Amino acid sequence: MMNPFALSFLIMLAFVLAELLILKWVRKTPVPWKDVIFNLNSGHILMWVFRGVEVAAFALLLRHANLHVVDQWPVAAQWIFAFFAWDLCFYWMHRLHHKIPLLWAVHVVHHQGEHFNLSLGVRNSWYSSLTNFPFIAILAVLGVPLEIFLVVSSLHYTVQFYNHNALVNKSGILDRFMVTPSHHRVHHGTDKRYINRNFGGTLLLWDRLFGSFQPELEGVEMRYGVKGMTPTHNPLLASNGKLFKWLRARFPHWQSRGTFHVPELFIGTGGVILFGLVIYYVNHEAVLAGAQQAILFALIFGGTLALGGLSDARRWGAIAWVAIALAMPALYLGWYGARDVWGMVFLATLLAHGLDGARRLWWPAAAGTRA
Repeated sequence: MMNPFALSFLIMLAFVLAELLILKWVRKTPVPWKDVIFNLNSGHILMWVFRGVEVAAFALLLRHANLHVVDQWPVAAQWIFAFFAWDLCFYWMHRLHHKIPLLWAVHVVHHQGEHFNLSLGVRNSWYSSLTNFPFIAILAVLGVPLEIFLVVSSLHYTVQFYNHNALVNKSGILDRFMVTPSHHRVHHGTDKRYINRNFGGTLLLWDRLFGSFQPELEGVEMRYGVKGMTPTHNPLLASNGKLFKWLRARFPHWQSRGTFHVPELFIGTGGVILFGLVIYYVNHEAVLAGAQQAILFALIFGGTLALGGLSDARRWGAIAWVAIALAMPALYLGWYGARDVWGMVFLATLLAHGLDGARRLWWPAAAGTRA
């Protein structure tokens, strides 16, 4: 049976793909596969690890710095306090990530996405959980129980994921007191009237209270991204380039002999398969031996970099992706001993994708690929 975390990732992926299909079939909007796949794999495998660090640090504070204020209250009061307090902490965390250069160097990854859809809700820096923690640490000091913290934060993140959808225009009465897709489009907009507005996560209360609320304006063309920054599909550069600039250091650029182009759908299917591998990792993490877990993690992480290189038309990205896609089935069938039906289907799909990549790489004319 799938564990709750893996199941939530699977549901999230299903909603992302369903929205893209609706936008394509109903609104005739082309699927921006490169952007979508970067969003999905911008750092989710690393963010999963750092989310664990965040939870462990919260538990450590509960054990050693707990003032036992909240945990002495009735249970209902604990839940109500945690719901509002977490959202207030998020508001100030988000607002200061836009104001403090070091924090903006982390958060900017989320704003570089140029298409507003559910996949944008997944796009984040590798380090987002680490820079978020100082703002929610006060909840542990006050004594918010760990299980309440986990449930409440997951609830708020679910609302924020929903608020990135491209299908909902206005939300009726919800627009009056909640952060809705309309309000969050404003936050991502590049119009000067929208910059540094609507920092809230779930409740509109904080933006109204602290003077940062801006409703969506009629007749204002909505554009997304970050002005003056050229977007990249390389997660290594996206999560570290701005940090290097803040440190006044030069980010190393990998050289590539020529360019290598593949259809966006090829990148799209590869990215979905890779995200499926993230779900597999999360679901089986507890039963994998240490070395197995480390190698699987490294291959997934390498796959995100390879797809990023492939999206940026780099030949090294194509070579790395083919190597990972062909090596993975051998590891699963041999060392990992995967024999379940869904595992076999997944391995067959990955193998087929790797073989198609090899065909495009070494016989570009036959594959219709420009190298």
